[in-house]
Amino acid sequence: MVISGKELALSLKMKMAGEVATFPRWYGRVPHLVVILVGEDPGSISYVTGKAKASAEVGIRNTTIRRPESIGEAELLDMIARLNADNDVDGILVQLPLPKHIDEAKVIAAIRQEKDVDGFHPLNVAALWQKQPCTLPCTPKGIIKMLKSAGVTIEGRRAVVIGRSNIVGLPVAKLLLDENATVTVAHSRTKNLAEVTRQAEILVVAIGRPKFVTADMVGEGAVVIDVGVNRDPETGKLCGDVDFAAVEPKASVITKVPGGVGPMTICCLMENTIECFLRKMGSRGGNG
Repeated sequence: MVISGKELALSLKMKMAGEVATFPRWYGRVPHLVVILVGEDPGSISYVTGKAKASAEVGIRNTTIRRPESIGEAELLDMIARLNADNDVDGILVQLPLPKHIDEAKVIAAIRQEKDVDGFHPLNVAALWQKQPCTLPCTPKGIIKMLKSAGVTIEGRRAVVIGRSNIVGLPVAKLLLDENATVTVAHSRTKNLAEVTRQAEILVVAIGRPKFVTADMVGEGAVVIDVGVNRDPETGKLCGDVDFAAVEPKASVITKVPGGVGPMTICCLMENTIECFLRKMGSRGGNG
């Protein structure tokens, strides 16, 4: 079974659009997401365009602020401070990666926790690990939704996550733990990696290397979630971290690149923006 993140995202966005359409009546407006794009990285431009398109589909107001790569850190932090103070802005997202002269950690921490739709703010990360209410990072949240939509039982299963980034590897490991899986986090220094990954009943791959996971690394009947977005060095086409053609025959459930995890990441960003909006309206005693 190939899980189509594209189809699942489409059905979830239609539900969200129905919900957002009622907001002007209850709250006087719709949620507002501001995306800041620094520089001309082609991948970042593509992601930001996708976010604007999804916002339009769901009925969320989207503002994209584009700045040259030469922008100073202080100017970017000033812009975030203004957006933090703006009551009509519900979600702020700074597209990563940022140019080398800007401290990413400082920029992420500058966004108010209540407006952090990426779930990257240190207080949101702390809340995730302490099982407190928080905004979940979009990609890990999307992965759990995909597994559940495919009817995959997570509880009691052996899960292996390859990759330990703050954006995907670590938070998805925590969400799998919260669903009562037994989780191993593997990475570039893991010895006998193929032995570890063959044990996985659920394998999440987020290592950023094209077609890194081959058939001999996957156990028969495993569920394989491919988070990677790479260029195939031979064909130049988009591909994942998993050699799809080789692994698909062994997997019981698998995702493709493109059209797998990517659309769900953007879908969960829309959901996070709506959640931030509703929390804000609730704290004001909105009449919804």
